[in-house]
Amino acid sequence: MDTPNLRSMSRRGFCLCCVGGATFAATGGWLSPRQAYAEARGLVSLIKDSAAASPIKVYNLRNNISVLEGSGGNIAVLTGPDGKLLVDAGIGVSRPQLSKTLAELGSEPIAHLINTHWHFDHADGNEWVGAAGAKIIAHENTRKHLSVVQRVEDWDYNFLPLAAKAIPTEVFAKDHHLKVNGASIALKYHGPAHTDGDISVMFTEANILHMGDTFWNGIYPFIDHSTGGSIDGMIAVCGANLAMANNDTIIIPGHGKPVSNKAELQQFRDMLVAIRDNVGNLKKQGKTRDETVAAKPTAAFDAKWGQFLVDPGYFTRLVYETA
Repeated sequence: MDTPNLRSMSRRGFCLCCVGGATFAATGGWLSPRQAYAEARGLVSLIKDSAAASPIKVYNLRNNISVLEGSGGNIAVLTGPDGKLLVDAGIGVSRPQLSKTLAELGSEPIAHLINTHWHFDHADGNEWVGAAGAKIIAHENTRKHLSVVQRVEDWDYNFLPLAAKAIPTEVFAKDHHLKVNGASIALKYHGPAHTDGDISVMFTEANILHMGDTFWNGIYPFIDHSTGGSIDGMIAVCGANLAMANNDTIIIPGHGKPVSNKAELQQFRDMLVAIRDNVGNLKKQGKTRDETVAAKPTAAFDAKWGQFLVDPGYFTRLVYETA
């Protein structure tokens, strides 16, 4: 991302979990820890400012399920007499726009919130959603990260713990099942991927799958190796969800075009595999990280995948660190 002009990126696309990519592209190189810390602090404020003014766009899917774009990660909403269920809560400063949009979807209160993982642009809204009385559900590692000062090494930045009412109260280690508004909802942990606490959320009858940040639709993803993420984990989760999906499955990514499908997820996985293998071969040849970046192992994919927040050089570094 070119921070001064934000390229052609919309406000809706601006998310915290890409600070590392933005930092690299804005400066033309890898920053020192002191520089990265200062840049991350500035970008966190910029992201909040952007989210505070960003409109929320609604995509109506099926079976009373919608997806909201505009506050960090893509948010799924299930409405009905049991109260609303959200998958992710976005950035807290988006509360006015989100509250208005949610009220337009129905008068029911928010009763349940599922966090797909701990990152700011998906869980910062826990503060107001939890304070409103919603039960917050997540993987046990997500609660761990939200409960303590959490460092992201790529940004040389420490995130403060959330308030008590924002911490998930219902956690699980592998699988969890809910029945809300007549919908069967399956939460599944496949192992570390984007972080060490990512889960997928399947609305069984509707055949709608929310993958959080284990799927970035049409753009290179951020991989947070400081909290357990890896390129191999990302590939494995994609494979598991491809096996669970069919050609009628609506797939919601964490970022990118909010309404996707199995074919686009397959393309994402194929891209990850090819770049993982290219970077791995260069590492076997003894190439350093910077030499690997200079070899442009992502070149065949950059025109499609490298035009958003995580640029080709930064994504190559992430893969190199975790391959």
